Amino acid sequence: MDMAPCPSGSLLYKNKAHITEGTVMKVGFCVVNYSEKPVEEVVKIAADNGYEAVELPAYNDNGQVDVDEMLKGNNAKNLKKMVESYGLTIGSLSNHPDSALVMGPYSKGMDSICPGTKEEKIKFGMESMIKSAQLANALEVPAVVAFSGMENYGHINDWPEPDGWKDEEEQFAEKWGYVFDKYKEYGVKVAFEPHPNNIVYDTQSTLRLLEVVDHHESFAINLDPANILFSGIDPQRFVYELADRIVLVHAKDCEIIQHQLAKGGLNMYMQARWGRRDRSFRFRIPGWGDVNWKGLISELYLNGYDGVFNYEHEDVIMSRADGVKKTIDYLKPLMISAPYEGRSDKLFTK
Repeated sequence: MDMAPCPSGSLLYKNKAHITEGTVMKVGFCVVNYSEKPVEEVVKIAADNGYEAVELPAYNDNGQVDVDEMLKGNNAKNLKKMVESYGLTIGSLSNHPDSALVMGPYSKGMDSICPGTKEEKIKFGMESMIKSAQLANALEVPAVVAFSGMENYGHINDWPEPDGWKDEEEQFAEKWGYVFDKYKEYGVKVAFEPHPNNIVYDTQSTLRLLEVVDHHESFAINLDPANILFSGIDPQRFVYELADRIVLVHAKDCEIIQHQLAKGGLNMYMQARWGRRDRSFRFRIPGWGDVNWKGLISELYLNGYDGVFNYEHEDVIMSRADGVKKTIDYLKPLMISAPYEGRSDKLFTK
């Protein structure tokens, strides 16, 4: 049923007729939070602090998981066994850097990922994403988190190139369509993380690009509420529109700094490094920013979400050790374990 927003501002679900019994959410941990440590050491940190799943890196030269090695012999099986020995599951893989090269940009700034021509960068990005799908299949992981990329982000505006967005759509259908077909072969989803400087960056762009690729079954979403909140997007509305595509969530918050907002608006994102303190927003750990976590979790639960909330530390104020403890302490009690049973007294039985 397609419901309008409630007077209170909360949203009713439209993608599910009811909450499925057994829908269970988990709090997970992005292993790259400690990218300098061996993967097993980080898995142990997650387990010791009460996390239930991990997101493993699958991009080239990540220093923790060598995809080429994992695809040999029983290495993937042994990796899965190691994670499970700590009482955790592998909820997802991530391939943010390499995936961006599927659509660009292809500037010198991307040479640290793959030096070479535009064509070489595209080939590198596609091959890396396909290897990620192969590893996900071997690990029985449902999705790989990715950036959609975009060669010219200026094309979100119709000036000075009125056909610029159409050109980007055509590139998306051609390049990502090929990757989607490969992912279908391996039974894995591409979980785009909507983000500025990518063609999949907000609610409307996601809905439109789904149309462009005929709602391909491999097109999924990793919802990072912080990334869309600072762009002015309501995460709950995003869920309302796209719940059936959300397979993962990043547990990251965003704080809008009101006294900086009047100076630079929300477009201060790409000025200098992301950790600068005088921007109009800051990434924070869950509960320390402006994301309505209770509302977001409720909206996801109403729509049958039974995936992982992977804690991703990009907080520019507190240490990772602070974030590890505070995030699980905040989020774990918010996870809904069972749906409302209803009432059987006379007031509610008619």
